Amino acid sequence: MARVLVVEDQPENLELMVYLLQAFGHETLTAGNGAEGVAAVTQGRPDLVVMDLQMPVMDGYEAAKLIKADPVVSAIPLVAVTAYAMVGDRERIMACGFDGYMTKPIDPQTFVRELERHLAPSASRSVARPPLQEG
Repeated sequence: MARVLVVEDQPENLELMVYLLQAFGHETLTAGNGAEGVAAVTQGRPDLVVMDLQMPVMDGYEAAKLIKADPVVSAIPLVAVTAYAMVGDRERIMACGFDGYMTKPIDPQTFVRELERHLAPSASRSVARPPLQEG
């Protein structure tokens, strides 16, 4: 089980990501914009941060730069989740300090497993079956 901070300004996306992470046994923290996300990282010390890029107050690019500039929390993996997937975006995202990149809409069947690749082996054990069954 890991503590995962989800930084997302769209309530529907936030709810889905939190639901999936909790269904797989992870503890979740949430923030609604980049500034709240930076504060939550320094206060909550999550094992992983999942962050949208386009948010009010402070976008994910600036938040990632601030997190990676803080030696106390810079080792925490950051994964960008965004609907914007243009040519060159991956390079820009990784240059800001993100450790991974996923596009929206997220795939509920693979979302958590993809995120768990960024966790230490002891924190990445999924303890529940996938919550969404089609059929």
